[in-house]
Amino acid sequence: MIYVPNILSFARLLSVPVAIMLMLDGNFTACFWIFAAAGVTDAVDGWFAKTFDARTQFGAFLDPLADKALVVSTYLMLGWLGHIPGWLVVLVVFRDVLIIGGAMVAYLMLGDFHSRPLAISKLNTAVQIALVAAVLARLGVAIDHPSIDWVLVHVAAATTLASGFAYLWEWGRRLARADGQQ
Repeated sequence: MIYVPNILSFARLLSVPVAIMLMLDGNFTACFWIFAAAGVTDAVDGWFAKTFDARTQFGAFLDPLADKALVVSTYLMLGWLGHIPGWLVVLVVFRDVLIIGGAMVAYLMLGDFHSRPLAISKLNTAVQIALVAAVLARLGVAIDHPSIDWVLVHVAAATTLASGFAYLWEWGRRLARADGQQ
């Protein structure tokens, strides 16, 4: 039972190249359903891990890796294909690089560095995923609401910026406290 969340996260990670290939082939209908299934596995693995106390260190690494791989790759592909604005792709990718780089610097400077996702980051991920889902729904299953896409693009940009600044602030405070203790 303890491995079920990890299996679901791994399946989500394996869905990334499938989704990319489907987008490259122009099969947005199948891609939409793959993306929807990935979203369901993300919710189920989190619920399962909490409900059945099936959390593992490997899962704590694998789950966000699968999320980041799916979000970043779909943003890059949808941006490259011209379905979401390039400036938003740059913003999303830069924020993730900033977070990964900041975590690495903090780990190197602080040693035992643990960080939980901030509330704004969870909101940001949800909005980013909602935007991809809306774009894939428009392209794959003909659900077209241009005003929703427009709103999601701008909310994704705002939450991406807010999340990036929140992490910089949080880690800056931690590093300053650690520096003051030496």
